[in-house]
Amino acid sequence: MLLVFKGSYGGPRDIHASLFFFYVANGVWFCVAFPRFAGMGNLLKVLTREIENYPHFFLDFENAQPTEGEREIWNQISAVLQDSESILADLQAYKGAGPEIRDAIQNPNDIQLQEKAWNAVCPLVVRLKRFYEFSIRLEKALQSLLESLTCPPYTPTQHLEREQALAKEFAEILHFTLRFDELKMRNPAIQNDFSYYRRTISRNRINNMHLDIENEVNNEMANRMSLFYAEATPMLKTLSNATMHFVSENKTLPIENTTDCLSTMTSVCKVMLETPEYRSRFTSEETLMFCMRVMVGVIILYDHVHPVGAFCKTSKIDAPQDHSTDSDLSNTHSPSWQLSSQQDVQAFSCA
Repeated sequence: MLLVFKGSYGGPRDIHASLFFFYVANGVWFCVAFPRFAGMGNLLKVLTREIENYPHFFLDFENAQPTEGEREIWNQISAVLQDSESILADLQAYKGAGPEIRDAIQNPNDIQLQEKAWNAVCPLVVRLKRFYEFSIRLEKALQSLLESLTCPPYTPTQHLEREQALAKEFAEILHFTLRFDELKMRNPAIQNDFSYYRRTISRNRINNMHLDIENEVNNEMANRMSLFYAEATPMLKTLSNATMHFVSENKTLPIENTTDCLSTMTSVCKVMLETPEYRSRFTSEETLMFCMRVMVGVIILYDHVHPVGAFCKTSKIDAPQDHSTDSDLSNTHSPSWQLSSQQDVQAFSCA
């Protein structure tokens, strides 16, 4: 059973959420909370629609194995995804160089403190470079998946049902993306460290000094990293850009092939969550959480990619506008499990 509740919650770190999903599985209730983002009211309508007209099949997020036809692409994507957990663990352990930077700024003439801050920041910048380079690999992986999941002659439903291992990898990419962005948004040290690094590099460049770190992170790389980390949800932005690039590069492929793939994925997730027969086949509550997060993430990605968004009447997700509900939610926000933020309003809002 699925219950959707709109409201707010105050807890540790001043967490406030505006949408709650309550599920009961094996007699146990559990909940996932989503923060406020543009289109929240419309998303509420999507997630409470009846499922009679949705495709009904079980997408095995736990055990799907590649067929011979999927194996080549599956191996390519798997090689990328095998690094995802270490990326998340590294990001979660990121503490930043805040104290060292603060001491250096407050004591600009103390050479020892300047060196201490610099020595603390440099390895962190190398770590941030690794995260950014992984986003590039993820972008290429997504485009390969989209090529496989949208090509004729099969429909999106047929692709997802026939190529479940690839569909599972697509879901894993999206799930990683949301987890990465959550951790990034909760850690202001990332942008503080990188800003200090860039200021120091610029100052030394003016003084005609070359630092060893520039061999690792040159000016061009630093510029690209700066644009990446300036985004509130950089990985989600990467997926959006990758999807748009895929559409623009494949002009002979109707955009509907891509958007229908996304809307079908949303529908399949919702059917599995609301159909007891399918839901009971998941062996853990974490898989239900996974399915729920993927469903909401795909809707946000669809909204960015589709020419008129996810929440207009002609959308395959078929959710009418509901500005009054959006207005009700406009004062709630959350630094917790973020799908989007105030800074994403224009990028991910409906048309």
